[in-house]
Amino acid sequence: MLAQAKALLGRPLVVACIAIVALLAAGNLLSPGFASPRQIINQLIIAALLGVVAAGQNLVILAGREGIDLSVGGIISLSAFLAGNLMQQNDANLPLAIVAVLACSFLIGLVSGTGVTVLRIPPLVMTLGILGVVNGALVLLTRGIPSGRAAPMLSQFVSQPVLFDLPGIVFIWIAIGVALALLLRYTTFGLAIYAIGANEAAAQLAGVPVRRTRALAFALSGLFSGMTGILLLGYTGNVFVGAGDQYMLPSIIAVVIGGTSLAGGTGGYTGTMAGAVFLVVLQSILTTLDIPAFGRQIVFGATLLALMLIYGRQRRLKT
Repeated sequence: MLAQAKALLGRPLVVACIAIVALLAAGNLLSPGFASPRQIINQLIIAALLGVVAAGQNLVILAGREGIDLSVGGIISLSAFLAGNLMQQNDANLPLAIVAVLACSFLIGLVSGTGVTVLRIPPLVMTLGILGVVNGALVLLTRGIPSGRAAPMLSQFVSQPVLFDLPGIVFIWIAIGVALALLLRYTTFGLAIYAIGANEAAAQLAGVPVRRTRALAFALSGLFSGMTGILLLGYTGNVFVGAGDQYMLPSIIAVVIGGTSLAGGTGGYTGTMAGAVFLVVLQSILTTLDIPAFGRQIVFGATLLALMLIYGRQRRLKT
């Protein structure tokens, strides 16, 4: 029994879930009503935004070779801007805006993936360069002035109850979770992601299309960032410059909390979903305690360092 308990507590997903319950209890002690159903739903909405962008980050990290996508924040901001200006509070423009933004963000991610795989540029350098280009383009397009408004249907879908008192964004997140779980476990692409993350040379010898798989991982990261931008627009109602900057570091931490190794090859998205919820609840507690933004950033950075020390870069984790 003791051995089974130790094995269970060795799973990052279980640890994250226990930590979430503990944080909710602590938050309720600090501020009665913190763990009320309404507050939990609000936190789930914010966690869904983080969880969607972390889905793409998860794929890039799983693919190994120190893969981290630093461009996600810029793509989110640009996607929200494009979506808002295409919609302009008109429901009729919603389908076109979604298709156009997702296509654009997918292509931006594909450019990153091509640079990493074909030009052999390190992922951190390539995605940081893409981030600079995207942010520059955003400044040029907006001239620092917010523009664009969400379609009413999108805002209602993101924020208003759809089923079981839960908003649509939560069901979108659940659907992404199910889709990624199936993708990683039962498809050739998913198995290839794990193979090249665990041992790229061996995967190459086994005939795995390493370049194509890794490039597609970055392209999907761009796609999920674009999706996050659309959902963020629906949540806020309008666009502001730098809207996506807040998601870059947390998207990485959520993946690590969920048990995915930064060395690649091990992990999964279910743990990342729990990691996203953990971070949002933690942020809510810090906000309740009136910790300023820079203090929250310090806590997030310290959390990432602590997790790296606990898990270890090469440790093979169960999820």
